[in-house]
Amino acid sequence: MKAPEPPTWSRRDLLKLGLMSGAATLIGTRGLRPAPALGAQCYAEAFPTSPFVLSPFTDPLPIPPVLAPSNPRTWRDPRTRALAPPGPGTGQQDSDGGTHQVWTSDLGLPDPICYRIPLQVREHAFTTSLVLPINASGVEVIPPDGIRGPRSLPASTIYGFNGTFPGPRINAQYGRPVLVRFENHLDENPLNLDRQDFGAPDWAFLTHLHNGHTAPESDGNPHYKIDGYRPKEWCDNLYLNWPAGGDARNMQSFFWFHDHRMDHTGANVYKGMVGLFPIYDPAIDSGDEINRRGLRLAGVRRNNRDGTFSVDYDIPLAFYDCCLDDGVTPHQDCHNGSTGTHPEWWGKTFFQHFPNHGFVGDIFTVNGVAYPVLHVKRRKYRLRFLDASIARIYEFKLMQGTVTPAPGTQGQYQLPDGQQCMRFTQIASEGGLLPAPIVRDAFPLWPAKRREVIVDFTRYMDGTPTHPGDEIYLTNVLQMTNGRKPNEPSDPDYDPNYKVPVLKFVVGGLAPDRSMIPRTLRPLVPLPPPSVLLNLPHRRFRMERSGGFSEETEWLINGLPFDPLNSLAYPKWGSEEVWTIENGGGGWVHPLHIHEEEHRVIARRDSSRAHPDDTSKEDVVALDPGEEVDIYRHFRTFVGPYVCHCHNLAHEDHAMMFGWTIVP
Repeated sequence: MKAPEPPTWSRRDLLKLGLMSGAATLIGTRGLRPAPALGAQCYAEAFPTSPFVLSPFTDPLPIPPVLAPSNPRTWRDPRTRALAPPGPGTGQQDSDGGTHQVWTSDLGLPDPICYRIPLQVREHAFTTSLVLPINASGVEVIPPDGIRGPRSLPASTIYGFNGTFPGPRINAQYGRPVLVRFENHLDENPLNLDRQDFGAPDWAFLTHLHNGHTAPESDGNPHYKIDGYRPKEWCDNLYLNWPAGGDARNMQSFFWFHDHRMDHTGANVYKGMVGLFPIYDPAIDSGDEINRRGLRLAGVRRNNRDGTFSVDYDIPLAFYDCCLDDGVTPHQDCHNGSTGTHPEWWGKTFFQHFPNHGFVGDIFTVNGVAYPVLHVKRRKYRLRFLDASIARIYEFKLMQGTVTPAPGTQGQYQLPDGQQCMRFTQIASEGGLLPAPIVRDAFPLWPAKRREVIVDFTRYMDGTPTHPGDEIYLTNVLQMTNGRKPNEPSDPDYDPNYKVPVLKFVVGGLAPDRSMIPRTLRPLVPLPPPSVLLNLPHRRFRMERSGGFSEETEWLINGLPFDPLNSLAYPKWGSEEVWTIENGGGGWVHPLHIHEEEHRVIARRDSSRAHPDDTSKEDVVALDPGEEVDIYRHFRTFVGPYVCHCHNLAHEDHAMMFGWTIVP
């Protein structure tokens, strides 16, 4: 494929691409951030203790429904109400008059299936269970309103895709492009909800399809669109659903979309801007175990009249830990100027942009519900795991045991006598299908990473059969008391028996199962030989604390904070490079995400843990403290600006991000 023709750059385009270095110097970047008002008091490590959920594992696990397409001929500009259908023409990409760099016909693909998703202010309840106000010791307390005892949890205010959390699910397929119009209606508040004190203060959004092979104007990144889309503005993100290089070996299997508004990504994601985007390969991974031409992975496909499709026994699981306000913990945060306590927000989501050690919650949710239950048939299931948390890393096991209340601890419940009872068969990472399945007793899940597994609910790992009514717990066994890193045996608060049940499976009756777990899945594109890799352009990026650079600039890459008007790298279209990512130390872990196309890990140095799925493709580099990782990258299909950033979103929002640009 030829490189895209270089655009004719306007001054606005040049600023986006960071090609006007003089302008960048004059304008600066820190001025784009709110000026801190609290000086050295920015850091506030006091977090509330969430109320205790009295009846866990009773709410059913919600499975986000498949979104129906919309008729693009009826779409209107929310500002003028004039018809504004999508298309490849000049000025048709967004409300700013942007244009799509590559349209579907340029790749011989059909017109896109079109969806419309408004961003809306709504409310969300994490549980229907009664909850009990408690303190950090797990002792019942009287909340600020003076009403004691068990009570219903109030709903929290969210900013949601279609007004839900998680947002809608788009089941996509390679060879069938998708266009999504995201419209900003966050200025509207029909329920007159209290917006609380987090979320982008200008109510702007910027949607990124995580790991989508996507042009910059549809990528939702702040190196292309600094200030996001404000109320009544819109953008048409075109997802070509075309593998990099047109090579089927580069097909993937599970995307998600989330907000990427500069400086407020964590706040907007935590406030609900999360959606799901499984993507299928019609040749070998169509979602239909009955199709004998494919791999026959677990799933029964049902085609819908509106052109969409659903897949039974194929279930996405989005994990998100949250903290709920106790009404007496101060909201002290220089990022948004919050101070004081808010008794009126008791039981609603509490967020802090600027904690020194990172942000983790003490209630675990799956698909937006705290400690849900999923009734499963006696057959194989495909489970798609997504870590949508701000900073938390999980490690999951399938266990049986006795659920025991542990109020006041992270997770609220423990499984002290828990014993592993089943294994996972991992079939995919965030880069798509693995070359071959990996049988695992447990697996870690870092922020933004995805892992897909097959679980056979017909028998236990010792070979004995399951029976209707059996209960199995998906259990997190990785303790992480702050956002810095997982707890280690040398830490004073390390708990070697930490076992928090997150999701309960209840086994039901038998169901037909024609699925298989094949010995091989998808071959990888071979890496260049070592002699070629050694001679490719090589770049190094070091991630580190700012050391007092400024109050709002907590993190640096190569000694610099994020500058949306400049790039640190200018790889050429069609080129290949080796990047070395270095964790500068300080005892932090960093999940580093690079946009535009996934990478391959070549080597790790000073790693403290094994990474068996490094053998496949990835879009997040998991960096342990002091570790270095060499990765191989390829730059194709598009030109223009992208970003690379830590997906601990407290780090990203405080400058741990850099821009890079593919040039013709």
